[in-house]
Amino acid sequence: MAHLTALSSNMEDYLEAIFHISSEKQAARAKDIADRLKVNKSSVTGALRSLSEKGFVNYAPYDIITLTDQGKVLAEDVVRRHETLKDFFIKILLLEEDEAEEASCKIEHAISDKILNRIINFVEFVEICPRGGQEWIKGFRRHCEKGDTAIRCADSISLCLEDLKKRKDFIQNSLKETVRLEEMDPGQRGKILNIQEDSEINNRLSGLGIASGSIIEVEGQKKSQADHIAVKVRGYHLSLRKNEAAKISVELYE
Repeated sequence: MAHLTALSSNMEDYLEAIFHISSEKQAARAKDIADRLKVNKSSVTGALRSLSEKGFVNYAPYDIITLTDQGKVLAEDVVRRHETLKDFFIKILLLEEDEAEEASCKIEHAISDKILNRIINFVEFVEICPRGGQEWIKGFRRHCEKGDTAIRCADSISLCLEDLKKRKDFIQNSLKETVRLEEMDPGQRGKILNIQEDSEINNRLSGLGIASGSIIEVEGQKKSQADHIAVKVRGYHLSLRKNEAAKISVELYE
């Protein structure tokens, strides 16, 4: 799926800023946007008028600014691109957060959905594949830090076999805990095992490309929505009702 509109990168930045400010404060004001983007108020006014004319924001001078339904969909898409890239740069390429943030801001406007989804799939693959995982990433870190391009295959194979044996022993001697998503605590993450078929939440998630095997993380619970759980999955930040979360089974990570 191509990007939802042909908005300029500058206008996408405004939608992204409004989305984050609204998530924190329920609504945004021109001053909040100017402070976040480090621009002057006249620039904000011009951008808001343009976005309002295109149907992406509800705007009137001296009033609060909110996203329209169309604007929210586009803003969520921009946020997803940004955070997927940032996660990739930090978790896989091992960049510092500031550098990852800056790079994500630049690339998020140009990346295609196909490449974005490939990145998401790659990160998930590395995290769940027996040949990947944190030890594999640590090996990459050592490679970057030492600048050694002459990796010894024999040593690598030996380490892989040793790691596989440990994983095999772990699987044989213990079972990973399986829980319902509603039972997970903030900060916990795991792999989706099953989403109840013929349910509304299954249809909603499958439309986003979320299915068994996707990595999901519980972010917390909003005070204004006590019956909802905030989760992050495949780059999306979603708010699920607890009765929806009860229909999703998850294998917890260590």
